[in-house]
Amino acid sequence: MPELPEVEALVHHLREHAVGRTVHRVDVASLQVLKTFDPPWTALHGQEVVAARRHGKHIDVEVADGLHLVVHLARAGWLRWADTMAAAPPKQGRGPLALRVHLGPPGQGPGFDLTEAGTKKGLAAWIVRDPRTIESIARLGPDAVGITRTQLEDLLANRTERLKTALTDQSLIAGIGNAYSDEIMHLARLSPYATTGKLDDEQLDRLHEAMLTTLTDAVARSVGQDAARLKGEKRSGLRVHARTGLPCPVCGDTVREVSFADKAFQYCPKCQTGGKPLADRRLSRLLK
Repeated sequence: MPELPEVEALVHHLREHAVGRTVHRVDVASLQVLKTFDPPWTALHGQEVVAARRHGKHIDVEVADGLHLVVHLARAGWLRWADTMAAAPPKQGRGPLALRVHLGPPGQGPGFDLTEAGTKKGLAAWIVRDPRTIESIARLGPDAVGITRTQLEDLLANRTERLKTALTDQSLIAGIGNAYSDEIMHLARLSPYATTGKLDDEQLDRLHEAMLTTLTDAVARSVGQDAARLKGEKRSGLRVHARTGLPCPVCGDTVREVSFADKAFQYCPKCQTGGKPLADRRLSRLLK
């Protein structure tokens, strides 16, 4: 799933390449992706792009008359930029393409595609006058890269959920997903199962520093990269996430995994849990 650093890099690319250009045409290849129908997507035609912003993991493209094309890439969505877009309208329901925005005459100018791999569809696009009317934006907590140490303590005080759950709760802290939460907890030397409200001052210090360091470093690596290279750049910076069975780059212990029905997280026992592996309920059931 694209998280804060990758979304920030995509938004930066749009600021550099899309702002100042005019939307000549929008092609909808999958009606399922559109979550609003009034205004219609044709209302974007002829409008100049005036801004590109990020709200958590949402991309917000604003045009001159105050309309916003807001996108959430979900788990398998992506934004693909091209210097020249194909002129022929795409056929609906064919392949991963969901929506295409022409920022020049079709077949002559640049633009971007919104695509989604796999069969489980979560990619969403809205055309609205105020992004705050979108429920998933309205409920966002403070942005992860702007949280102070005091704010973090206040956010986590008296909470009883596990740290992994809290870090990925967008209504609590916006922008962190499965991958970077693993990286933050590893750098902070904290267990994914730690109870958020029971973290002491030293642990909160480490968590805050790890959050800012992990995300700002990832943003610095990602911004300016070609969109096609962002996924590879993300993988190259990961130390525990998606590295099950490999040695921890800090201590050399084996990176372990806890699996759930549709996702998993990775951690280092020596760095994070006092050397004790966490119970993997899915694996435990298989061994019974």
